[in-house]
Amino acid sequence: MTLAHPWMLGLLPLLIALAFLWGRSRRRIERGLSFPAPPALPRVAGRRAHLARWLPALRLLALAILVVALAGPRLGRARVVSHSEGVDIVLAIDISGSMRALDFPPGDRLEAAKEVARRFIAGRRGDRIGLVVFASSAYTQCPLTSDQGVLLELLDGIRIGDIADGTAIGMAVGTALNRLKAVPGESRVIILLTDGMNNTGALDPLTAAELARSLGVRIYTIGAGTRGTAPYPFDDPVFGRRIRQVEVDLDEETLRRIADVTGGLYFRATDAESLARIYERIDELEKRTVESSEYVEFRDVGAGFLWPALLLLLAELGLRATWLRRLP
Repeated sequence: MTLAHPWMLGLLPLLIALAFLWGRSRRRIERGLSFPAPPALPRVAGRRAHLARWLPALRLLALAILVVALAGPRLGRARVVSHSEGVDIVLAIDISGSMRALDFPPGDRLEAAKEVARRFIAGRRGDRIGLVVFASSAYTQCPLTSDQGVLLELLDGIRIGDIADGTAIGMAVGTALNRLKAVPGESRVIILLTDGMNNTGALDPLTAAELARSLGVRIYTIGAGTRGTAPYPFDDPVFGRRIRQVEVDLDEETLRRIADVTGGLYFRATDAESLARIYERIDELEKRTVESSEYVEFRDVGAGFLWPALLLLLAELGLRATWLRRLP
């Protein structure tokens, strides 16, 4: 509850002071006056006489309630309206054969990338997110959508081998840009994850980066893979699956230049934990802009205080004229 005119409460101390002064003067008058009590007139005493002394308190309480009513008590309810601008994000994920490497336990690189992407998507409610996968070519696995259920189902469905082997980084960026170029708004982002270097495709990665800059799209690039060598599974027709150490062939320089050209950042993920931290960092960098306006709706309740004050005044007058009436 709030008050429209809180300064009116300053009258309450004045009422208390006046009541105190009136009480003192009343007691002085009563002590200075003495009336003979004839034998035929019984002395007025007892409970009624005692209660009559409290009648002025009813009037004082009624006046205090009137002061509160004049202060304008009101009930308010705040209503906050938020205006948020979502971010349009395309996740571009490498599904080439090298993503089978087992240096991101407990699974391979692709499974780690999918798990971290799931958590990232779950934390971006209100954003539209799309999914592009690439190897020797690139295609849209899921267009921009705010339906997380559909997006997560399509993310779970990507597999190594869905596209012929190779690494077309430029084509991945170009396919993602096709999804973002017609989207209005200032917050448009590509998060590209790969473990290799561009070795195929009609679009050069740096040319694609220049196109992204001209469209105002930021690109965060992530290079996945341990440094040096990584365990890789080979299926031998005689001895079954065998694990060998293979060289990690990652073009960090190109990934760094793509990010720099577009105003993004390059990250290196050497295990599942560092990959998770990278997505958390990107999540912090791409927080939505939220503006809120607060509206307060008030309902005046001052009139409700008038009835108790009126009832107290009527009670004081009624008692003074009847049951607690003073004898002349």
